[in-house]
Amino acid sequence: METIASCSRQPWNKEKLVGQKAPLRLRDIWAIRVRLQIAERARDLALFDLAIDSKLRACDLTKLRVRDVAHGERVSSRAIVMQQKTQRPVQFEITEQTRVALEAWIRQAQLRSEDCLFPSRLHSSGHLPTRQYARIVKAWVRAIGLDPALYGTHTMRRTKASLIYRRTKNLRAVQLLLGHTKLESTVRYLVDDALEMAEQTEV
Repeated sequence: METIASCSRQPWNKEKLVGQKAPLRLRDIWAIRVRLQIAERARDLALFDLAIDSKLRACDLTKLRVRDVAHGERVSSRAIVMQQKTQRPVQFEITEQTRVALEAWIRQAQLRSEDCLFPSRLHSSGHLPTRQYARIVKAWVRAIGLDPALYGTHTMRRTKASLIYRRTKNLRAVQLLLGHTKLESTVRYLVDDALEMAEQTEV
């Protein structure tokens, strides 16, 4: 009797830490930024700064085109992006240091308005894949001595939201900045920060 061997597949999350990824602290942001500046990695610096400012999901960040953030050679101070997940627009501020980094990258890469802002190095017509972006984020946090298992692309999305919440305690404002349709989603993002602040208050 002929038997068919079953293919045993391992779960994708076997021996991996899953769940909410930690946001970066201010000292972590500056540590990564300084390393990228010293190494003169224009693309990574622009990608890092814009990821922090925009608070976009990886799928939205990597698909940005030059025209989404710039008019001619000048990067705008604000941008509006339609989110892939919710099909709702979200607006974000682009800080001066991010604008400088983006303009330097656009000049260096000789990008045109219709080009992908972060093109793939493997495919001339495509954008940076989200998996490659995830590997880049892991390399950033590893370079400053953090455990890459605890950080990921959502770290970049959560970071500024976490900093703003710590400063303002305004959940509704953070909800709008993240483009969440439900306040409960924002609460889940910030539960660690809320617990930490509560513990500090009790002390």
